[in-house]
Amino acid sequence: MSDEDFTLTAGDAEVTVRPGNGGRVGGLRVGGAELLRQGDRFGCFPMVPWCGRIRDGRFRDGADVRQMPLNAPPHAIHGTVRDGAWKVARRSADEAVLTYDLVDPWPWPGRVTQIIALTEDALTLSMAVETHGSSFPAQIGWHPWFNRNLGGGTTETGQTGQPAGTGRTTETGAAVQVAFDAAWQEERGADHLPTGNRIEPKPGPWDDCFGMPDGVSVSLTWPGRLRLEVTSPEKWVVVYDEQEAAVCVEPQTGPPDGLNTLPRLVTPLEPLEATTTWSWTRL
Repeated sequence: MSDEDFTLTAGDAEVTVRPGNGGRVGGLRVGGAELLRQGDRFGCFPMVPWCGRIRDGRFRDGADVRQMPLNAPPHAIHGTVRDGAWKVARRSADEAVLTYDLVDPWPWPGRVTQIIALTEDALTLSMAVETHGSSFPAQIGWHPWFNRNLGGGTTETGQTGQPAGTGRTTETGAAVQVAFDAAWQEERGADHLPTGNRIEPKPGPWDDCFGMPDGVSVSLTWPGRLRLEVTSPEKWVVVYDEQEAAVCVEPQTGPPDGLNTLPRLVTPLEPLEATTTWSWTRL
């Protein structure tokens, strides 16, 4: 099938899928409100075969050291699949299956499959990394850019609970509030990578990884408009809210630099699988 953009629909929810641009979800509209930041670099892209940064772009493969391109010097960031064109294996009105075959600079062959499934009140994203040859370490994650504002007038916003909001007055509606209850925060070093220490969660602003041993659960509330819950069986989530236009809530199978610190092995018998669901309610 063509790798051109297409739209999934369910009720008043619409999802734009961009297979030719990294297999990303290019947009999510609920009742006409666009939840994701628009642009070729934004929306929500899959992070495979690693999430976040790899220190100096290097990780160990047994006795060997593998080097990835430094696309965020001095580190490598967010994997390779967001830079490629995915194939559409099949699609219907409310579901699509995309595939991507791992190529250079990733040193091992493998296939990534992503399922994008839409209902009237939820979007579920699932991925699997498989190999029919050599085993290799990998990570899976998603990097959504949620719009800070959905539009709708001038509102002064403040922090409630454990939000990522900045308390700005905005002319485009109330700023999103992000709330969650994490068991720990990965201490971040000056190089933006975890130091290996786990600390008590600190208030934002954040570009940080949090641990949730019972599964990821983060709520985003646009006051008076919409509440969206990001959930996943995985135990790690990166929250990034240092940008003016958007906030990111990134469920993933391990922390940044995880290919070095907490590798998950893909084998011919055991693929690496992950899923996340975004469910919403209108306020």
